Amino acid sequence: MPSVSLHALRTFEAVASRLSFSRGAKALNVSAAAVSSQIRALEERLHQPLLLRQGRQISLTEAGNKLLPGVQRGLAELRQAVEIVTQDSNEGVLNISMMPSFLQKWLMPRLVGFYGAEPNIDLRINADNAPVDFDQSDMHAAVRFGPGDWPGLETLKLADDWILPVCSQQLLDDTGPVNSVKDMQKRELLFLESEMWEPWFRAMGKSTRDNRWSMLNDSISVLMAAEQGEGIALSRWSLVARDIEAGRLVRPVDAVVKSDWSTYFVAPPHYFELPKVTAFRQWLLEHFREFELPE
Repeated sequence: MPSVSLHALRTFEAVASRLSFSRGAKALNVSAAAVSSQIRALEERLHQPLLLRQGRQISLTEAGNKLLPGVQRGLAELRQAVEIVTQDSNEGVLNISMMPSFLQKWLMPRLVGFYGAEPNIDLRINADNAPVDFDQSDMHAAVRFGPGDWPGLETLKLADDWILPVCSQQLLDDTGPVNSVKDMQKRELLFLESEMWEPWFRAMGKSTRDNRWSMLNDSISVLMAAEQGEGIALSRWSLVARDIEAGRLVRPVDAVVKSDWSTYFVAPPHYFELPKVTAFRQWLLEHFREFELPE
């Protein structure tokens, strides 16, 4: 199979579909001489004529008639593929992985704002705590809470976070006020087993870990148990700020400790700067900047 220039095939299609060198040249925004040169080079490459020239009139040879439909189909598929890729970078489906706790407690109340701001982006969220294998999935990016070290991925810190205890008002009404962190030892302490709480125990003393406690397997379960009066939950400010504002949870003590971990936006380098990925990342950053810090 001879190697044929795509530019030459595009020139042939422009001329052959119009049966005119001048109209073909106009469609390509080039000179008629340049079009003639490309057609001659293509015919020489294929070792046969494609167009019959009769004065100012031209017609297709048998070879030209066979070639034209295939070239038109090929160019149409190429245009469609380029349009899909171009559209995919700016709009269309955007697959994001994130922690269920972040989705439910922080993002969901704000998400309608993103849909309003970016109507051409079809945001699809996979709620999962597991690491994302970007090579084996269709995920474009992820939101994760951690130390910020994800080899091979581009990362951007969205926000710091703070550790604090929360509980229901009913618990305090039933058992009495908590006047200090030490008083918390008299209650059930609820938390998700994780090294993320180490800053709290360092600041408050390891003895706070020695009281009665219950470990649940996800952050949402911990907060639901706290709302039901099952104990005092150790949680993160980003997850409980709205619940505190709404009165579903209260702070039994004012103690708050900055976490060693932060919320990050992570993505493979080839996705990180896609316009639709950038749009979602910037939207998250703007909303985190407006997010009030704990007092």
